[in-house]
Amino acid sequence: MYLPLSPSVLSVYLPLFLSSTSEEILSVLVPRLAELTKSDCIWQRISWHLVECVPDRCMEAVVLGFVERAPGADVLSRLLGNLVVKNKHAQFVVTQKFLLLQYGYTTAVLQNLLGYLSLDSLRRALLIKVLQELLETWSSSSAVKHSPPEQQEYISKAILICLSHLKDSEIESCRPELLTSMMEGVKCHLESSLPQIRRLGMIVAESISSKINTDGPVLKFQYEEDDESRELKSLLVQAPSFCVPTNSCLYFFYSDDDLTPYDMSEDKELKTKAPVYIRDCIEVLTGSEDVDKWEATVKALESLVRKNPAATREVSVELAKILLHLEEKTCIEGFAELRQRAQVAVLTVDPIPVAQYLTSQFYSLNYSLRQRMDILDVLVLAARELSCPKVHGKTKHVEKPCVQLLPASDSSKDWRRIVDERIKSKTRRFAKGPSQVQVASGPNEFNSVAGHFFFPLLQNFDRPLSTFDLLGEDHFVLGRLVHTLAVLLYLAVNTMAVTAMGKALMEFVWTLRFHTDSYVRQGLLSCISSMLVSVPAEYLLNNMTEELLETQSWLGGKMWWCMPCVAPLFLYKIRKKYIHSTV
Repeated sequence: MYLPLSPSVLSVYLPLFLSSTSEEILSVLVPRLAELTKSDCIWQRISWHLVECVPDRCMEAVVLGFVERAPGADVLSRLLGNLVVKNKHAQFVVTQKFLLLQYGYTTAVLQNLLGYLSLDSLRRALLIKVLQELLETWSSSSAVKHSPPEQQEYISKAILICLSHLKDSEIESCRPELLTSMMEGVKCHLESSLPQIRRLGMIVAESISSKINTDGPVLKFQYEEDDESRELKSLLVQAPSFCVPTNSCLYFFYSDDDLTPYDMSEDKELKTKAPVYIRDCIEVLTGSEDVDKWEATVKALESLVRKNPAATREVSVELAKILLHLEEKTCIEGFAELRQRAQVAVLTVDPIPVAQYLTSQFYSLNYSLRQRMDILDVLVLAARELSCPKVHGKTKHVEKPCVQLLPASDSSKDWRRIVDERIKSKTRRFAKGPSQVQVASGPNEFNSVAGHFFFPLLQNFDRPLSTFDLLGEDHFVLGRLVHTLAVLLYLAVNTMAVTAMGKALMEFVWTLRFHTDSYVRQGLLSCISSMLVSVPAEYLLNNMTEELLETQSWLGGKMWWCMPCVAPLFLYKIRKKYIHSTV
């Protein structure tokens, strides 16, 4: 059957999709459109307009026909465009019906469908959403018990294909969800009485573990290898695309032994320009393979953030997330310091949401101890910068006005100089006038955000996680946390929240006062010193008398040797306040 295609013909054949012969039309239309759209963008737009004009009641049949007959995901992307983004019914069909409600399609259809979602930035969000819903179904004990094995195999294949299309940054962003789904799903599958279901759970769990733990140990189960298991494992690796040369391509081979080298003595190294927009920086840091551009972005990010505060606030949390997980691609000098300064800049530009994100991630799963300590360092540096006064411009020195005298040949006219020298020699000066140097002053910006830096760090310190236990083996991080809280309280002096911060910190100190690690105990004594310096004496005397007396007893007992300098000062202040109250 030959179908003469043109824009006018398409409008005529569009109603034929509604008839019973739609399969015959699609069997001819899809290959012709695939050939025409290969090198002509106008035909691509015609194909997009064609599928967008299909009525909702026929959308499933048309999309399925395109998916089944397209020779690959790239061809399907040319034919459908962003149909799933523009048409809600098509989106439901692709992301829900074909993957979760039906399971009779071949592996090639799944690869076309999920590959199509991965080939455009607008559609990749749907790919991640599909993966989350597939994992939710895969890890549901009810679904494992009541769904047929064929559907569970179909869902497992879809999960593996989705994992093969995810980028490292996307895997990093959804690592906690992947880990939770893996632990729940493998438990449900291993409890099944069917060997096929148990093996499916093992293969999928191994695949997820290999994706989220690229550098560390991964899950490994013992099961019998067969064609089905090998096929499932092969779905995790995308087949590389090879460029087949045409007949017009000619290949010549030369030997470079006889070539004269160019004189490169006067050549200058080309410097890669750094991005000028914040969103361009995000794109470079997350997906660019250009190493020079990546280095230029890392070096220029701090100044760019400080110059564009409004643009930074729009993506501040996303940028903080990227910087927290940013790893060094090249041997760039001072990478850790550059990354930290950029994090501090983002936090000072938009303190509240970024501080909420960082403090919440401090107690989250799957973070290294280095990352958790980086969070504490960034919070301290940003709090220090926010609490310091700022002035715009440079400090100016104002000079006194003076009168310049013209030289004269007559000595009798130089009487003023002689009189001034005599007065100066007989005058005694005991003090000078006020300095003309401008003193830096300004509002304490840390006043309104101190609580967002401080209180979230006190919430979950006593809740051990599978990879993080502050009260156990990770006592070094606990010591850094205690010292961080002491610094934050010290920087919050004269702020509205300092009294509540001091009372909360005192309860925290009292909980850990018998800790066995000396570094932690030194941090606790630093907290007490910060409380005495920052919290007003009237509040301490009126509202925390019992706590102060108990702390005096504690410092005078077993803990006295830990702090020979601060403890006498602390006791002196306690006695002074007590004497004042009794007089």
